[in-house]
Amino acid sequence: MIRGLTRAGLGSSWSNEEFIRKAAEYGFESVDIDAKSLIGTLGSEGAASLLAETGIVIGAIGLPVDWRSTDAEFRQTLPALAESAAAAAALNCTRCVTYILPSTDNPSARFMAQAIYRLRVCAEILDAYGLRFGLEFVGAHHARTSRKNPFIWTVEETLDMAAAIGLPNVGLLVDSYHCHTTGFKPSQLEQLKAEQIVHVHINDAKDLPVEELRDNDRLYTGEGVIDLKGFLTALKKTGYDGSVAQEVLTPELPAGDPEELLKRTKAGFDHIFPD
Repeated sequence: MIRGLTRAGLGSSWSNEEFIRKAAEYGFESVDIDAKSLIGTLGSEGAASLLAETGIVIGAIGLPVDWRSTDAEFRQTLPALAESAAAAAALNCTRCVTYILPSTDNPSARFMAQAIYRLRVCAEILDAYGLRFGLEFVGAHHARTSRKNPFIWTVEETLDMAAAIGLPNVGLLVDSYHCHTTGFKPSQLEQLKAEQIVHVHINDAKDLPVEELRDNDRLYTGEGVIDLKGFLTALKKTGYDGSVAQEVLTPELPAGDPEELLKRTKAGFDHIFPD
């Protein structure tokens, strides 16, 4: 497993190049960024050279497709996926991710049918460029009732959805916060197979009943009550060897010095990351 970063929790205005250089400076090995944007700024050769120089890889890109709304919006945004996937592949990034909200204003059965079809189309495009596709379940209790109808929010349900999509490049994005809020324990996590896990987010939680935890009010890695050592030990037992990227969602952008926040992040990783 490799230590990774997202911008969530750093609150910085660093450019992609600055973000990559800072990540390397503090001992991280991957960043989650938009490969297409990086190439757009530096060019293909410049972007590849920067990654080679710093020893950083792109852990995952986000899905640039609006698959949750109307057919027209889905079709309108779909062409961007091939461009993003091509950019990712050019920089040796092999993973793309999206999140699945646990409730919907649409009828649940109809939304599931639409989601499976649309995500299968996305997975087919990604597969053509050699990318795997990670589906992130969202576990926070308040999000389960924020819309009219319930949807999926567990590991098991997300694996069922991946199986229904029916393509081998589709699997899970496992987030420590969502595992915590759904009661998915390290002993269960270690039963997963490495090929079922596409990407990993790590963060921590306040000392509150899980029913009171807000999705956008997380703590920095190692500063809360989640058994993150157990989480990472279980991940290691699965054979997963990809990026474990900190993602700290907060109600407002952090106001602190981004470099101090990065030092804080490094300290958390040093404390919980297995040898």
